[in-house]
Amino acid sequence: MKQSLQIRLGHQITMTPQLQQAIRLLQLSQLELQAEIQQNLDSNIMLELAEDEHETEEEDNLDFSQQNDTDSSNPDSSDGLNDDGDKIVDNIVADNIPNELAIDSDWEDVYSDSFSMSSDFTNNSDVNNKDLTEQSCTMETLQDHLRWQLSLTPFSDLERAIATAIIDAIDGDGYLRASLEEIAESLGKKNRVDIKEEIETVLHRIQHFDPLGVGADSLSECLLIQLSKFEPDTPMLKEAKRLVRKHLDLLGTHDYAQLSKRMKLSRDELRVVVNLIQSLNPRPGIQIGTSETTYVVPDVFAKKIKGLWKVELNSEVSPNLRVNNQYAGFISKLNNRADNNTLKTHLQEARWFIKSLNSRQETLLKVAKSIVERQADFLEYGEEAMKPLVLHDIAKELEMHESTISRVTTQKYLHTPRGIFELKYFFSSHVGTQNGGECSSTAIRAMIKKMVAAENSAKPLSDNKIATLLSERGIQVARRTVAKYREAMVIPPSNERKRLA
Repeated sequence: MKQSLQIRLGHQITMTPQLQQAIRLLQLSQLELQAEIQQNLDSNIMLELAEDEHETEEEDNLDFSQQNDTDSSNPDSSDGLNDDGDKIVDNIVADNIPNELAIDSDWEDVYSDSFSMSSDFTNNSDVNNKDLTEQSCTMETLQDHLRWQLSLTPFSDLERAIATAIIDAIDGDGYLRASLEEIAESLGKKNRVDIKEEIETVLHRIQHFDPLGVGADSLSECLLIQLSKFEPDTPMLKEAKRLVRKHLDLLGTHDYAQLSKRMKLSRDELRVVVNLIQSLNPRPGIQIGTSETTYVVPDVFAKKIKGLWKVELNSEVSPNLRVNNQYAGFISKLNNRADNNTLKTHLQEARWFIKSLNSRQETLLKVAKSIVERQADFLEYGEEAMKPLVLHDIAKELEMHESTISRVTTQKYLHTPRGIFELKYFFSSHVGTQNGGECSSTAIRAMIKKMVAAENSAKPLSDNKIATLLSERGIQVARRTVAKYREAMVIPPSNERKRLA
């Protein structure tokens, strides 16, 4: 193959480190942003927390009141970055973000603007200094709960070893996931003739630990253990045990007609039996060691004031940041060139970080305002009034790229009178209506949920019937689409929703 030289013309936009930082800050969640801020405070001596606005104003008016920010550089020009990373179209740094500072800049012109955040965070020094791990409570697991009861129960050394092996083999739902042979093998005593009987004896005692029914190897056994603790004169107790032993599959499919026939019970008697069984816990283990509640702090608030919806940022989620004027003033006074360069670098990074934070908050506010304006009917009337909305709609209105809207709406939360919602919740596809209009998928799901809640439990609505009812409202939805929406809302099919009248 002959070698040759070719000249090609091409256009390429390169992301500066500052633009990369702004994009990364935009997609961070609130907790991640706070961690990023703390990391920069720890690593950059030019960044500091502003104690309060009054003190900030006083300090700015002291030694540096005569200094002006002479930076007149232009902002980065970029269209954004698509998903493939080929083109930059993000508008998140469209404000006046300066270029890198020149070496011969007047370093006494110190940037002293601050990034406005909550003073509550900075005033609480105990919160700042306390290890976050000390604030999280230790959750008790199911195994911990069972071992605690084991320590209070008289057992021989061998029985205690068996009980420990059994507890270790119980899963989070409370079921034993190992056979007796596997437990014996784990103890190194599988060749003993009587070890299986001893394991069964210990297992029986553990099954009556709290929560009752833990250690069962099947749903039927779990329910029978719980039924064994009812008073003997409990109505239909005997029939309930018989149903659990022999006809649990029919109960699972809600085939009440077949159940009534096989058990030779009237409909009223069967209702008493089913209610008794439904009072039991099929997963006793989940009562212990439940996951810790995660609280969401909103990034944006939407409030209706004098008939108009107002949107504002939550200023209580991050500390106030500013450039440390004292360290910035050392730049022109130090004779050591290496120290001077280090301070200049820190100052440059601090200014960019504050600019990027401001850009993030401004972009978040713009997007939130646009969403609230378009979804005002939802805030007024609920899910059924949700309008169709896609990322392109907001991007076109704000002249941003869709990737920017995607970043700013991920893990960012809006507080409304109807609750707290992730910004992505307000986006949904649409379905055409008979009159040529559009209906959002969120509104359709709300309608389906409302229909199911109002249905006759003895004759629940099928997916086809729901599709017909929606069609009567002018919304053309296929049966399979109804099934998809129903499954997304964790609503069981009609045969599983059927109940005794």
